[in-house]
Amino acid sequence: MDMNAHDLPLLMSLSTMLDERNITRAAARLGVSQPALSAQLARLRDIFGDQLLTPAVSGKGMVLTPRAAALREPLRQALQNLGDVVSEPASFDPAATDRTFSIGANDNVTAMIGARLVSTIRDNGRSKIRVAFRGVNPAHLMDQLESGEIDVALVSQRALPKGFPSQLLLEEDFMMAQRKSHPRGTKRPSLREYAKLDHVIVSGDGGGFRGFVDDILEEKGVTRRVALSVQFYSVVPDILASTDLVCTLPDRFLNRYRNSLTILRLPFETARFGLHATWHPRFKHDSGHAWFLQQLSACVADNK
Repeated sequence: MDMNAHDLPLLMSLSTMLDERNITRAAARLGVSQPALSAQLARLRDIFGDQLLTPAVSGKGMVLTPRAAALREPLRQALQNLGDVVSEPASFDPAATDRTFSIGANDNVTAMIGARLVSTIRDNGRSKIRVAFRGVNPAHLMDQLESGEIDVALVSQRALPKGFPSQLLLEEDFMMAQRKSHPRGTKRPSLREYAKLDHVIVSGDGGGFRGFVDDILEEKGVTRRVALSVQFYSVVPDILASTDLVCTLPDRFLNRYRNSLTILRLPFETARFGLHATWHPRFKHDSGHAWFLQQLSACVADNK
């Protein structure tokens, strides 16, 4: 490999291109022109003897070669280490910083803690801090965390990326919800009655009609009818309030709708709903990130 000190800035460009997988976006992020970055990519291809990025068949963005995919994380870590060597860590002052913190969460979690978190931050004289809530793609969560698209992801235990640090924020019981004045009454349902009701299920892709409850029921020798599958938790309360459908969701989410819904205990035991925070290991010594995790934990504890 023919590389000298003058080529070191190319590694920063390469790291950005591997993250963005799009020359236009990478050029904008680096503050250079697209032709200039294309020229740098040509030089990098010569240095590594590999195409590194090739046009996607769809025509949208670029695809990493196996060599580029193997380079991505070691290169990012090497650049991070180099930055640590040449600069002292900046002290973090929450009252003065204008830092943006990005949270990856579904609409259920955002609804449960979002307002409380923003209020906690802004009510304590930290109005310069910005918070962004982004959707989580379970299949690409590790990439979202590695690229910096998300600083902290709030997910269930089964969605935690292997090898990443995490922290349990809360545990909740699952409950059944139905509309007020539901014809079945307000008595806790029996197992057989629960199975006979028409259910709503929240599916990540909006098309699934089976969940963990169905596995539990199957072990007990019964099945339920899932009449409706939706992609977003936020639409469920309105659907329940205007139909005879029922739904099984975490108590903390349902508790906000007690004026329009009746919430009942289930006729069977389930594992509790656990919400975990997870982040990239690069934040290990980041005082700002540690402070933000403390705010998350405090806001969840206060929002019961």
